[in-house]
Amino acid sequence: MAVLRSLGHTPEHVADGATAWAQLDAGGYRVVVSDWRMTGIDGLDLCRMIRKRGGDYVYFILISTQAITRANRQLAIEAGVDDFLMKPIDPEELGMRLHVAERIIGLTAQVKQLESFIPICSYCKKIRDDHKYWQDIESYFSEQQGSKFSHGVCPDCHDRVIVPQLKAIGIDEPLLAGSPMAAPPTVTRVGV
Repeated sequence: MAVLRSLGHTPEHVADGATAWAQLDAGGYRVVVSDWRMTGIDGLDLCRMIRKRGGDYVYFILISTQAITRANRQLAIEAGVDDFLMKPIDPEELGMRLHVAERIIGLTAQVKQLESFIPICSYCKKIRDDHKYWQDIESYFSEQQGSKFSHGVCPDCHDRVIVPQLKAIGIDEPLLAGSPMAAPPTVTRVGV
């Protein structure tokens, strides 16, 4: 704890794995420095639970008093551990690991932000999916979220598109401008 404070962090100490999980599950923690051996839920189980839960990425540093063998390293990697430290902890080594954790957390936040962007064509409004296939917006959202659409014509599109089309087929202009009938018609189509 003193080492973490000396590095400018505000650590929270817990007595066992179950307490650690309860605090982590409530959210807000982005770095975990955990002992491998803990009462109840050990460090590997704690890491597995964090990875299974998902959400914001949590950088996990596992601490051990035992030499980290190839077999133990494999178990830890499969559990989702990001890094290892041996006891006694070297403050400089821990500082470097926490610096890496900060960079990775920052990068995962950038990736998450980029994934929230939806690439859409400025002209036809088709959306590009993960397979670089362009599809209409209704199909995209229907597949992604199960959304259904109701369609209408906004006043701007009425004036820009509908009025010229009506004029082209000979509809009387006084009917289009200034009369009670001039309100844009609402055309509705439900579903895709």
